[in-house]
Amino acid sequence: MTLAHPLPDPLVVRIAERFRILGEPMRIRLLDRLRDGEASVHELTVALGATQQNVSKHLGLLHAAGVVSRRREGTRVLYTIADESVFDLCETVCGGLRRQVGDLDDLLAGAVR
Repeated sequence: MTLAHPLPDPLVVRIAERFRILGEPMRIRLLDRLRDGEASVHELTVALGATQQNVSKHLGLLHAAGVVSRRREGTRVLYTIADESVFDLCETVCGGLRRQVGDLDDLLAGAVR
């Protein structure tokens, strides 16, 4: 899909909101863990070494943004990825970081000679 150019203002706002949601390291860690499958707040707390309050807060924001979904199973609430496109974005960012590191390595190697 090709986006309109210039981007319409309402779309710019939505894109910026998505980047804000993903712009927190704990949320990236949560999404990375949920990549392995659904998990409860307790399981995520243990896996990430974080507090229940912190994990719940970030899951709430990710849920409100439609990035994760949740379902109740007895007394537990299980979270899962609702929007797999977040991983495409992470892969794109990682690719850019890899290129930057490669460019820096090339510059440093040239400076040493």
